[in-house]
Amino acid sequence: MARISRRKFVAVTGGALAGVAVGAKMVEAAGTNAVPAATDPYAQLFLDQYNKIKSSANGYFSPAGVPYHSVEKLMVEAPDHGHESTSEAFSYWMWLEATYGRVTGDWTPFNNAWAAAEKYIIPTHTDQPSNDGYNASAPATYAPEWPNPSSYPSKLDSSVSVGQDPIAAELRSAYGNSDIYGMHWLLDVDNVYGYGNTAGSGAEGGPSAAGPCYINSYQRGSQESVWETIPQPCTDQFKYGGPNGYLDLFTGDQSYAQQWKYTNAPDADARAIQAAYWAYRWATAQGNASSVSASVAKAAKMGDYLRYAMFDKYFKQIGNCVGASSCPAGSGRSSQHYLLGWYYAWGGAEPGGGWAWRIGDGAAHAGYQNPVAAWALSTVAAMAPKASTGKSDWATSLNRQIEFLRWLQSAEGAIAGGATNSWDGQYGTPPAGSPTFYGMFYDWEPVYHDPPSNNWFGMQVWGMERWMEYYYLTKDTKVKPVLDKWVTWVSGQVTVGSGGTFSIPSTINWTGQPDTWNASNPGTNSGLHVSVVDKGTDVGVAAGLVRALLYYAAATSNTAAQTLGKNLLDALATHTDTKGIAIAETRSDYNRFDDPVYVPSGWTGKMPNGDTINSSSTFLSIRSFYRNDPDFAKVQTYLNGGAVPSFTYHRFWAQADMAMAFATYSELFGGGGTISPSAPASATASATVRPSSSPSRTVSPSPTTSPTGGTGGAVTATFHNDSDWGSGFTGTVTVRNNGTAAIHSWRVTWTWGGNQQITNSWNATVTSSGRGVTATNASYNGTIAPGGTTTFGFQATYSGTNTPPTLSASGS
Repeated sequence: MARISRRKFVAVTGGALAGVAVGAKMVEAAGTNAVPAATDPYAQLFLDQYNKIKSSANGYFSPAGVPYHSVEKLMVEAPDHGHESTSEAFSYWMWLEATYGRVTGDWTPFNNAWAAAEKYIIPTHTDQPSNDGYNASAPATYAPEWPNPSSYPSKLDSSVSVGQDPIAAELRSAYGNSDIYGMHWLLDVDNVYGYGNTAGSGAEGGPSAAGPCYINSYQRGSQESVWETIPQPCTDQFKYGGPNGYLDLFTGDQSYAQQWKYTNAPDADARAIQAAYWAYRWATAQGNASSVSASVAKAAKMGDYLRYAMFDKYFKQIGNCVGASSCPAGSGRSSQHYLLGWYYAWGGAEPGGGWAWRIGDGAAHAGYQNPVAAWALSTVAAMAPKASTGKSDWATSLNRQIEFLRWLQSAEGAIAGGATNSWDGQYGTPPAGSPTFYGMFYDWEPVYHDPPSNNWFGMQVWGMERWMEYYYLTKDTKVKPVLDKWVTWVSGQVTVGSGGTFSIPSTINWTGQPDTWNASNPGTNSGLHVSVVDKGTDVGVAAGLVRALLYYAAATSNTAAQTLGKNLLDALATHTDTKGIAIAETRSDYNRFDDPVYVPSGWTGKMPNGDTINSSSTFLSIRSFYRNDPDFAKVQTYLNGGAVPSFTYHRFWAQADMAMAFATYSELFGGGGTISPSAPASATASATVRPSSSPSRTVSPSPTTSPTGGTGGAVTATFHNDSDWGSGFTGTVTVRNNGTAAIHSWRVTWTWGGNQQITNSWNATVTSSGRGVTATNASYNGTIAPGGTTTFGFQATYSGTNTPPTLSASGS
């Protein structure tokens, strides 16, 4: 079953509803990279999948170099269109490129992904121009949340006290300005809706503006599914919607001002930080940490601002916060729960308005926590935040996340939903007997209820994969019992058959509740239970599960987990197509295309394309562009009573996770090595430059030496020095079959002219005897067709002169 409405944001805030443009920079766009042959079959599968994702023919990236949510346009789940993008997609892109750097030694794509994020999804000063008007003593004006969209707009209530923001001053001191450095969660990449909030423009440029454009959707309570949302611009200059733009659909106020607003998805920013840590670790192991240092510093900065997700929405005290008027406003750190909340948001007036606001979130979901990010930000010097309390906050957060994990484990082993400091989003009274975590109330479905936020099995996988990585890195004994129990549970729910068949949980259900948390004497949670409702074949979730099992297996030497992970990975690999790895899925939820969208009686407005917004609006009526999609005919047939439509989707995050699953197996159990240096790619990469009169340019590293040929004959070999840093180098040898018949084995020999010593090799068996070197084919690359080639590589040390060798080659 596909994810539906995973993302919910309620950012009704202060005064109203909740820079300098980046210069021309080359960012990685959809292009085909010619990469060297891999260290083993699973590394090669990673490269194959990576090349499909990066191929311009496959449509994962926009012309500007921004990853789409999916290749396919007709797509409704958390984003309501496939050619939107998310901070989720950007974070997976960064993670994918970090993995590519480990496999190839080429860190340019990783750095380019961060450059693209700064240009397109981290708002520039032009996009958030009035933060200097922010008052940390009064961060936002309170407005209650309501369960149903029909209760909106929600009236602002300045009589409710709000707390103080304790980190604004130190952030300004550390970074020299009042802007927020975090990703907004949603982009309209192709400007399909037509608001034209082009990144870097600070404008509402309309349908003719270039994408990608900032956009937002969810605003109206826990029951607002994607099918009930009204998309709105992030910068609302009242050009579309009604007389007040879209503001008075969400908040009730005496008057409305043109303004901007953004919402951050903390799990995505944390994933970007996690990816940066792995990039730093792998590049350091390659002796090349400097190649990623600038991007790693950006991740540390992002982590500083991500702390806004650790605070109650209105900075009220954490714990037993019941009654909007009676719950005390926070002071100092009394409003900080130290978990990753569901969002943080910020906004302000258009230039000249003189005000801005910020909010956190008092609701935390287990699936959003990221111990790898917290650990890296608090213990790795290169990733230490600059603000005075950034590092210590993340150290506290790591311990709090560990406690949260332990508190939420069910009797069977799955991890329950989370906790909230504000019941029903209005500091309401929770059900009698609700267990608590540091005074926050247990919530089995934090934040959104259509569908319940913790019924999607993907939340289990996303959250627990991070915990498996954390244990692999730290061997923290506090979490191992939780991981053991979860792996035992999930292993019993996964089946892998023959011919690529498999099934994993899709929907799960919850009953009971945990014990109130007592850190010194934790309960057993014997009354908290999970059941599996149905199973499916979600490629992205399965790939994440593979990685969770493999990290656990590597950390604990658990051969059963390794075998299950490998079997599931191999089953997934059989579902390859020209664009990636995908399995058809039926979308019975597409009967909601004609769901009504609540609009208050008498409210009338227009979408940028002219679609009317009124009390008769439906999901489809304010998205009439869908009727022009070639795939819409089968949706219409379904709406008319016909068959449930089937789609084969290629979601960016899922395809990236699939690629990384191959690389993870290679690293942990194959020939890729855990942190071994890899040969940098001598690649031809297509990239996009904006702005530029030329849409792309070809880049190719210049060789440090000219390729050196081998002896003539049916089989020849040439050597290329890929990278030389004065005391060591990496090289690639290309073996060519010049004959008229295939060969099935080959051998390359040479004698060094100096003191070169090979320290690592890939894609061949390489042995040294004195100055002599012999390389023979691996088990999987001995066969070379007539006119064909294969490659292998190595890393070596030397001192003095590094003269390239003359090679001899033979084959049979």
